[in-house]
Amino acid sequence: MRIAVIADTHNRLPSSVRAEIAAADEIWHLGDICNRKTLDELSALGPPLQVICGNCDPRGLAPETLSLERFGKTFFLVHAPLRTAPPGVDFVLHGHTHVPRDETIGNVRFLNPGSVGKANHGAAPSFAWLEMSEAGRLSWTPVPVV
Repeated sequence: MRIAVIADTHNRLPSSVRAEIAAADEIWHLGDICNRKTLDELSALGPPLQVICGNCDPRGLAPETLSLERFGKTFFLVHAPLRTAPPGVDFVLHGHTHVPRDETIGNVRFLNPGSVGKANHGAAPSFAWLEMSEAGRLSWTPVPVV
């Protein structure tokens, strides 16, 4: 399974990113889409879409958090980073900082794909591929947006 993980588009979804993530098995957006037009563009790509609200999104656009399970692993999607993970979670995926992250704290891996729309703190615009297999293999690959 290949999941395109994006965050912080802020009304910017470059055509190069659209073309690349359209081939995903799923798309997970970690908040700050900012308008319904961008959400509609993502939905029209075809893969199943999971979206959470960010601090710049209109309320009601999406839930504030999501818990997902894939191949026996639990993923918690939230916009702003957490200090601690909820109980029973294997991965916390967040946006908000606009800076890519791959950090393990205790038994939980915290992942941030960076920002597609607005880079921050010297980080280039980016998204990430989360690839998983039924055998439990998982890889996280950040992709710079050109």
